[in-house]
Amino acid sequence: MATCYACPATPSIKIAKTSDPACVPCFLNWFEEDVHATITATKIFSRGEKVAIGVSGGKDSTVLAHTLAILNQRYDYGLELFLVCIDEGIAGYRDHSIREVHKNQSDLQLPLKILSYKDLYGWTMDEIVARIGPKNNCTFCGVFRRQALDRGAEKCGAFKVATGHNADDVAETVLMNLLRGDIARLQRSSTQVSGSEGGITRVKPFRYSYQKDVVFYAHFKKLNYFSVECSYSPNAYRGLVRNHLKAIERVSPRVIMEIVRSGEAVVVPQSEAPLIRRKCIQCNYTSSQELCQACRLLSGLNIGESTHDIVKSTKKAPVSTDSSAATSNGCGSGGGGDGCGCNNNSVDF
Repeated sequence: MATCYACPATPSIKIAKTSDPACVPCFLNWFEEDVHATITATKIFSRGEKVAIGVSGGKDSTVLAHTLAILNQRYDYGLELFLVCIDEGIAGYRDHSIREVHKNQSDLQLPLKILSYKDLYGWTMDEIVARIGPKNNCTFCGVFRRQALDRGAEKCGAFKVATGHNADDVAETVLMNLLRGDIARLQRSSTQVSGSEGGITRVKPFRYSYQKDVVFYAHFKKLNYFSVECSYSPNAYRGLVRNHLKAIERVSPRVIMEIVRSGEAVVVPQSEAPLIRRKCIQCNYTSSQELCQACRLLSGLNIGESTHDIVKSTKKAPVSTDSSAATSNGCGSGGGGDGCGCNNNSVDF
């Protein structure tokens, strides 16, 4: 009879990342130690840092918050952790998931900051979709959510945002950027740390954690999370890429990590022109242009004109250095993982 990889107990599951059989206690310990190994190997945290955890109430961000809280105490990282949640204003979706965020905040006893699109931008996602229709709404959400997470982190005094993007999310993003020929964003989305040029750094402690293992952890830990998909995500390009990736994974189980590592190996020749950073003249957000991408999108909404040209411009990522361009949980979350909060069309984290 098979036994757990680490003890004589009868195994309950097979670890997705290693294919080893494991009992529940050994799996839970393995998962936490595997995340700790990623954190120490990538050196994404420094002692004494204030870190905002992007939470949406979904499984990835919920597991991230619990795991970071456990490891911060177990290994004395010395981090000051905060929870930041973004309310996009999607009736029947985000309002329900925020209830789970409050439950987890109560369990973890960590400070929680909730910001809404309505307060930040004057629009909810429901109102935006009513204006622009069923297409391109994930582009708006990806841009707005990334900026909102940064603003939430700033309000907490944090200069680092941790998102729940797992290895599956990273692999999807690598494929999306590759299929779109967006090599510059392909490299950025594959790095251990991103966005530091804008003042707020983004890190992904789950970048080497398989989605199945995250789900197992949430299940066996009996964590509270919301599992309903965003009502605007069925049209997302990411969903098509995800389905294709899952089909490949059934044939080659190691494809997830192989794509992640391939993305990390990409080297893009750097332009000799220095990257110019400035503040958006309208909202003061870090941008490479006079108006950040969020303000450009908002201008079309606010004057009631067609947003076709504005949305189209967000897809010209290879020639744009604007850190507020379509990106994510975010998302998410994000993009991809619910650390950014949504299953979106954005192609950077």
